[in-house]
Amino acid sequence: KRKQRGGGPKGQSNDLHRIVKLIMTRNLNPVIVFSFSKKDCEKYALELKREDYTDDTEKELISQVYSNAIESLSDDDKKLPQVEALLPLLKRGLGVHHGGLLPILKEIVEILFSEGLIKALFATETFAIGINMPAKTVVFTNTRKWDGKEIRWVTSGEYIQMSGRAGRRGKDDRGVVIQMMDEKMEPAVCKGILYGDPDPLNSSYRISYNMLLNMLRVEDVDPEYLLRASFHQYQQESEAPALEAQADQHDAEAKSIEVVPGGTEEDVALVGEYFGMDRQLLLTQRKMIKVQRRPEHILPFVQSSGRLIDVTIDGENYGWGVIVRYRKKAGTGTAGSAGQAAVDAAGGAGVHAIDVLLSCVDRHFDDTSQAAEARREEDLANLGLLWRGTSQHCRPAGAADGPEVVSMREFTVGLDSIDRISAVRLFVPQDAKPPEARRNIMKSLKEVKRRFPDGLPLLDPVKDLKINVGEFDKLLQRASELKERLASHRLATEVDEAERVRRVSAYERRQDETDKARLLRREARACQTMVMKDELRRMKRVLKELGHVDAAGVIQTKGRTACEINTANELVVVELVFAGLFNDLSVEQAVALLSCLIFDE
Repeated sequence: KRKQRGGGPKGQSNDLHRIVKLIMTRNLNPVIVFSFSKKDCEKYALELKREDYTDDTEKELISQVYSNAIESLSDDDKKLPQVEALLPLLKRGLGVHHGGLLPILKEIVEILFSEGLIKALFATETFAIGINMPAKTVVFTNTRKWDGKEIRWVTSGEYIQMSGRAGRRGKDDRGVVIQMMDEKMEPAVCKGILYGDPDPLNSSYRISYNMLLNMLRVEDVDPEYLLRASFHQYQQESEAPALEAQADQHDAEAKSIEVVPGGTEEDVALVGEYFGMDRQLLLTQRKMIKVQRRPEHILPFVQSSGRLIDVTIDGENYGWGVIVRYRKKAGTGTAGSAGQAAVDAAGGAGVHAIDVLLSCVDRHFDDTSQAAEARREEDLANLGLLWRGTSQHCRPAGAADGPEVVSMREFTVGLDSIDRISAVRLFVPQDAKPPEARRNIMKSLKEVKRRFPDGLPLLDPVKDLKINVGEFDKLLQRASELKERLASHRLATEVDEAERVRRVSAYERRQDETDKARLLRREARACQTMVMKDELRRMKRVLKELGHVDAAGVIQTKGRTACEINTANELVVVELVFAGLFNDLSVEQAVALLSCLIFDE
């Protein structure tokens, strides 16, 4: 059904009319009809204006309550359209309640509804919050609502809050909830609304300068005590036991990992010593790679096609690949000197792009669902047609992958993705996109790996890359010393390689678990400290520097003035007042300035 501009689909008003008549016939009133639009509330109520659900006695009582209430309004306010239009609806047992009504009119509606004089009330969801106004029946005209950003399904908490109005304690055995549907709802969405968790209750408590000054104004009132007694503090402290429990689990997991079966503490310490040196060597090599990646060293070797490079993308190592082409990204220059400074700080790596052929596997081949298996044969047939690769869609090829799912794809990487650069170059045709060309390159790469079983020859950092940096020499010497110490370590000389790798891996896992436990305990300690303590200290310092309080914390004239301002930034307004800015302004100019100060989007 096509939706109208004003609200629900065409014909929904007639459906609602029939539902309300059925409710009245079966004596299921009073009923609250929830709508998520003020306009719809009034529209649905006016469409029932020909119905009459009250007797003469109730009409007289409604008129009396209404007349007494609006006596407080001025003659001009009594002539407002919403004031004059509400009484005829109320006398028929119909009511409207939303944020657009005058407060006195909303109060009249609430009084009449609580006394049972309104049989059908059309309201927005605000009627379900903060006031105890139960009914026998609740009707939802929509299941979607506009939340200021998008039209979405109502949450479980919102549904519980509104549907909970159905059923009056001590009067009704049960409450009735009627949901009007104007579109298809998936079972998962329906289950989430009906049985989902309620909306979490999180404290948004924040201390302001006005609040702080008012607390300092009263003798023997400690702002820190108020913060410690706040719900915000309680919520933060309540997270600590769970964090401590998680830390205990990680500690238990660390203790359960056996590094050296049947070994002593000395054996474990020996593994830790070897692991520490190995980690230092890895960090040193990474620093060396960072120096080698600098454009002045590496660019001459990646600008020509066919060069073999070892590539890591997003933490995944794709192994050796073949450079197809090099290109330099053209910048627009709109970033100015700041943009140029950022490029220089990155070593210029971001402006260089290298297209490289890498062995990979489509990630959808890892999907073992029935739908994926049904498409597998077709995907394998079309595999050769796909020549472009990204880390999002392709993963590195492993030893367990069959040759039918492995293909060469063209990835675009930067200089910071290069781990190693080989002295070997392969012949690459001008157009490497055809499947046959990429298969030939894959065969050539396999042949190179077969000829160099101990690893491909690498470019020498000093002789080939011409790196003559003192920093690099120190790193090179450091790496050499660490390699010698690792080679002469007892774990390398007395334990075979397989057992050594197992022990180091087990120690690393245990160390990771221990580090996780340490971080969780640090976070738990932070939860137990007073919330906003640093913020409170900074705010007190600001108040002293601006002269709102003296060195002893006693409030001064500026501070007492700021205490009276609660609709704008009190510090800014007080500074403007004490600077005499308003002295030379006319009334109109002062009002315009104050309007800017209190404006809130």
